[in-house]
Amino acid sequence: MKYSWLILLVGICACGGEKTPDHDAEIETPHVGIEAPSNISYTIISQYPHDTSAYTQGLELFEGKLFESTGDYENSSLRITDKKSGAVKQKYMMGSTDIFGEGMTIFKNSIYQLTWENNKVYQYDVSNISKPIKTFDWPYEGWGITHDSINLIISDGSANIYFVDPNSFKVKSTISVKDNQGSIPYLNELEYVNGFIYANVYQSNVIVKIDAESGIVAGKIYLNNLLQQADYVPNRTDVLNGIAYDSATTHFLITGKRWPKMFEIKLN
Repeated sequence: MKYSWLILLVGICACGGEKTPDHDAEIETPHVGIEAPSNISYTIISQYPHDTSAYTQGLELFEGKLFESTGDYENSSLRITDKKSGAVKQKYMMGSTDIFGEGMTIFKNSIYQLTWENNKVYQYDVSNISKPIKTFDWPYEGWGITHDSINLIISDGSANIYFVDPNSFKVKSTISVKDNQGSIPYLNELEYVNGFIYANVYQSNVIVKIDAESGIVAGKIYLNNLLQQADYVPNRTDVLNGIAYDSATTHFLITGKRWPKMFEIKLN
């Protein structure tokens, strides 16, 4: 998830004060027979401004518009922004002292937005973000969400990823994410691309590329030097989080919580 107030230093994870899931039971010995993930390099194509008030939880491109979900209780929002200027075009403040906004995705002209510990998911019509049209119950914490052609795909801060029916919100199947060293918890913002799920690993500068069928991590993208130390605002800039795929260019948009920049990158 997601709620840390310390500065994210280059190459160093930020430590949050919020509750995170207890993953002691998930500690495993290395998995025999699983190949080590490849190291996926990248090239920075462009840099764009990003609203430093946005505690980014979800990021997605849809029909040329950039949608973003933010957290931080009363500051939680659902918004549409201009990719190149970073300007916020529309914003719906959906948070409260109790509601903490989380990841979002757009599936069949509906936006699905998670909440952190509230066990609620809000559905909006993509043409009107000013109010939800439906609310679903969700039994776990809400962290990241994406979709394939038929399922919503959700993380809850553990090593599990759930494939969910978008109409009933019932879990259809679950995969456990692992590499040759064992399970990988703290899976946060998600993006599905061509049979793989790309996931931020919370409090790290790593994005993992996960085989959506097996849960095995095929590759890792190390983004330690993406945002330079000079770009940090003390006690404000937070951890890497936010992945949007542009199918027209096959590039990714990457940002973080209250980052001053968003990066367009090409995977090599």
